[in-house]
Order: sequence, then C-alpha cells, then structure tokens
Amino acid sequence: MTEEYGHISDGFFLSDKEVEELRNKKYELTEYGKQKLREMLTHEEMLEEAERRERSNRVLERYNHFYNIEVSGLTWGTHITPEFQQAMALECMLDALRCENLNHEFDVVSTADINALIEGLYKQGKDYLQTVKDFKDSANGVV
Repeated sequence: MTEEYGHISDGFFLSDKEVEELRNKKYELTEYGKQKLREMLTHEEMLEEAERRERSNRVLERYNHFYNIEVSGLTWGTHITPEFQQAMALECMLDALRCENLNHEFDVVSTADINALIEGLYKQGKDYLQTVKDFKDSANGVV
C-alpha cells in the first residue's frame, strides 16, 4: 500500500474505496440532518400557528363576551348612534386585549392582534349569514 493519502502516526491508511465510502456516509448523514432540521422547523411553525390561532380565538371570545355585556345593558328602543356602537366596539376590543395580556405590561396594542380580531369578526359574521341562509333554504319546503 502506498502513502498517497498521507500517513497518520499510528500507521492508519485508507484505501480509495474506504475514502469514497466515508464521503458517501458523510453526505448521507448531512442530508439526514438537514431533513430532521426541516421537520423540526416545520413542527415548530405548526405549533406557533396553532398557538396564534388559539390566541386569536380567545381574544374573539373575550370580545364577544364584553360586547354582549355592553349591549345587554342598553334599554331596548333606546336610540343609539353608529358612533356609540363604534366606541363600544373599540372599548370591547381593548378590554379583550387587556385580558389576554394580564401577565404583561399593557401599554401598546399589537396591530396583528387587532387584525386577527377583525378577521375573526368577519368570519363570525359570514358564518352567521351562512347559517341563516341554510336555515331559510331548509325551511322553504316546510311552510
């Protein structure tokens, strides 16, 4: 055997085949590591997305709770302006976000939280309209 790959002090020599095999194993291990890292990142992203959705749903639920309490306090037949409705809605939004952030100092409102609440309210409204439409469609044959 020649010393074309060098000589290590303990007399260890590698053949061409062994060198090639080590290169292949290194490549396989590198690819395996990259794949596992991708899977971990994907899993973490899924967890973050689930946490974001849970938070968004919780804020929407709290908003609905506060808004329903405010509206239930109104006397029926009392005239209320759109401005009062808007003010009540904003106040309920802030109350919901304050509750969500009880463990943190709350002096800044995240626009992402507001946008998530708005999206949730739109979805809630669309779902309600679809439920009413489905009910009317199913009731047409009954009457």
